[in-house]
Amino acid sequence: MVPSSALCRMQEDIHRQRAANTSLKNVRLVSTSAATAWAKEALAAECREARQLRVRAIAQADGVASSGPGDCDDRLLSENPDRGFTHP
Repeated sequence: MVPSSALCRMQEDIHRQRAANTSLKNVRLVSTSAATAWAKEALAAECREARQLRVRAIAQADGVASSGPGDCDDRLLSENPDRGFTHP
């Protein structure tokens, strides 16, 4: 499972709150480290999500993304790819 940026930011916030509300030094250190790790993962998730949006936008602009099952050229699909294309 690939975490979303929203999930990562939520986890980062939970760990930052835990670090702020504790009086134990070791809990504060661990929570701060975990928050930093979640922040890095959130940045990676944001890049991933932005890339997916760009790819979808480019595909729709080029007309690659079909809107339904009847939109694609059936001659390019073959039940037996090693035997050639089917012709209607």
